[in-house]
Amino acid sequence: MVLLALAGAVTYVPYLGVPFKWLESFFHELSHALATLITGGVVSHIQLFPNGAGLCFSAGGSPVLIGFAGYAGAALWGLLLFMMASWPKGIRPAFTLLGALVLVVLLFYARDVLTIGILIVLSGLFFLPLKLAGAAWLVSMLRFMALIVLLNAIKSPTYLWGLDGQGDAELLAGLIWVPAFVWIGLWLLIAAGCLWLCWRRVLGPGAGPGNCNKI
Repeated sequence: MVLLALAGAVTYVPYLGVPFKWLESFFHELSHALATLITGGVVSHIQLFPNGAGLCFSAGGSPVLIGFAGYAGAALWGLLLFMMASWPKGIRPAFTLLGALVLVVLLFYARDVLTIGILIVLSGLFFLPLKLAGAAWLVSMLRFMALIVLLNAIKSPTYLWGLDGQGDAELLAGLIWVPAFVWIGLWLLIAAGCLWLCWRRVLGPGAGPGNCNKI
């Protein structure tokens, strides 16, 4: 609960919360890219912006799955990060793999200076703690990052309300005639469900107040 409250507070702190907003944007665009590749498309490049926005430039693939994958994927990445933090013995390899993932995207899909700079900062979020923190701190740090990603995954779809002709929800509404508010609601449910699964992971099956698992 302390980490959740801290994560929620940091998202509203000017400047301090910006790199973590980039983190959610990174996973959002990465999810678009993976959906494109999985459905047979080609990814040209990924572009990230200082305000937390992003774009994935691609051709081919399934437009519906690609459009849906961004917000849903960001929430699932947050859940995955939290689950990775539940394995203390593997926490250092987890940070290394996540940092390497950012560098792979930088190497193959970054084309502009701003995106390259943002990805370098994000790689530092994963690589620097390996030098500065012990395993126990790394667990808390990865959980903290996961919760920030999840909270941003809950907050980000709400920005789509009232956007005429813009955003993934409007794109999907135009493709299969399901109203934009339905997609926004579904993304919110997925993100909230992932946050609930994180809570259940901490408590453990059948756990009640005062009976939390120790990790």
